[in-house]
Amino acid sequence: LLYIVYRYNSNRNHTASMTTHNTLIEVLWTVIPVILLIIIAIPSFRILYTAETIPKADLTIKAIGNQWYWSYEYSDHCNEEGEFVNFDSYMLPTEDLVNLDADEKEVGRLRLLEVDNRVVLPVETHIRVVITSADVLHCWAVPSLGVKLDACPGRLNQTSMYIKRAGRFFGQCSEICGVN
Repeated sequence: LLYIVYRYNSNRNHTASMTTHNTLIEVLWTVIPVILLIIIAIPSFRILYTAETIPKADLTIKAIGNQWYWSYEYSDHCNEEGEFVNFDSYMLPTEDLVNLDADEKEVGRLRLLEVDNRVVLPVETHIRVVITSADVLHCWAVPSLGVKLDACPGRLNQTSMYIKRAGRFFGQCSEICGVN
């Protein structure tokens, strides 16, 4: 671009070029961008395909959004009665965040993130999360793991996770579903 500005400056060329209907130039500025787009598109399709493939899961968790709490079901594990292991997870009210028991190792808890029943997941395992809703739109998210997926009534959405390190990762609902 700088070369063209320098070469075809009006101070250097007092008479402008009247090149029109040059077939070679028109073919070149059509073919060269097409070739560049093909060069970009071929690896992009391969990456898009591999990004959408979900590996075979070693563990499946079903998350069901309800107004003001989440229900979880370990779909691969059954208890003694042959029922799936499931539980509800409610967000702790602000007044319950202070630990009164001196034996607990936790000193402080985080407001709007702590729950009464936590989901426990293994590390270095392919985990499939199936997400749905029982009543209204919800959004299940664990920002530190890079997971966020909508929970819609009557629809199953799925995602996969592979947790590389042990730790406590806070999930949150990212959809306003009511007063809480």
